[in-house]
Amino acid sequence: MSLAEQALPYVRAISPYQPGKPITELAREMGIPVESIVKLASNENPLGMSPKAKKAVEAAISGVERYPDQFDLIKAVAGRTGVAQDQVVLGNGSNDVLDLVARVFLAPGRSAVFAQHAFAVYPLATLSTGAELIVTAAKDHGHDLDAMLAAIRPDTRIVWIANPNNPTGNFLPYPEVRTFLEAVPKHVVVVLDEAYNEYLPPADRCDTAGWIKDFPNLVVCRTLSKIYGLAGLRIGYALTSAEVADLMNRVRQPFNVNNLALAGALAALDDDAFLHASYELNRRGMAQIVTGLERLQLEVIKPHGNFVTFKVGDAAAVNQKLLQQGVIVRPIAGYGLPEWLRVTIGTEPENTRFLEALEKAL
Repeated sequence: MSLAEQALPYVRAISPYQPGKPITELAREMGIPVESIVKLASNENPLGMSPKAKKAVEAAISGVERYPDQFDLIKAVAGRTGVAQDQVVLGNGSNDVLDLVARVFLAPGRSAVFAQHAFAVYPLATLSTGAELIVTAAKDHGHDLDAMLAAIRPDTRIVWIANPNNPTGNFLPYPEVRTFLEAVPKHVVVVLDEAYNEYLPPADRCDTAGWIKDFPNLVVCRTLSKIYGLAGLRIGYALTSAEVADLMNRVRQPFNVNNLALAGALAALDDDAFLHASYELNRRGMAQIVTGLERLQLEVIKPHGNFVTFKVGDAAAVNQKLLQQGVIVRPIAGYGLPEWLRVTIGTEPENTRFLEALEKAL
């Protein structure tokens, strides 16, 4: 009997998360110079990180011999979102807080509900606890809230919702989400993952943090990896009731967020000019890419984040041809969409390079 066979069977059954292809990996594989490769695969901010955040990170290097203190960032997040400090849980990326919720509420004999084509971390977090995953069919490639409500069983403890959804880009109007929350049994935790919240037009946004007083079973998750440009520092947070936050902090690693991430995040949250510039660049880039895809007569899912999902038929073949031209996008066959690709919105020259390469690949 091998050592692997001694591992928990539900851990052995998990398919590892597949990240977007790194630039350096493609350079090694294809012999393409790193500087000539365009990566539009992982929904990263093409502007990089906030100048304020960069200065703060550089200044924080001198203190990395000390263990981190989360107090200042928790205070800042609480102040910006209107919740109490004991309602904030920091994570090593928002993936970390998603995992914390699963560890608190899931176990063998329990279940969680998520939608087809939703973020891959939800099944990973669920299955790693030994809980059962209930998958509901997608509606127009996005969440079907009625189907998800109907799928809740007596043993269900979590419902995962991404809004906007990754990798499809679908968006659920917030009145529909609130109606769903009102119908969910109070012992079931609803995780509302808002990683792309800041990319929504102001008219579509909602103060979901303000809902927590009405729904103590709500956990709102956000990240600084996307519009704030801190993906490599790994920093995210959850907003929830004080009771749930206390439970999450009991299973959280004591120093799960490092000093550089704390400093960068604190400064990034205070850089409204960078946030606005990132939003406007994304808005223009989205129009550029959608127009280009429609010119090529490709089916597009209406985007609401910083990426566009589009149908090409043999996505694996098209993706390979893009890679040969030094353009990295994201194949999403692992999400049950083998005919589709997802492209991150980049700078105007990057978007142009992608569209030109795609036309050749097709």
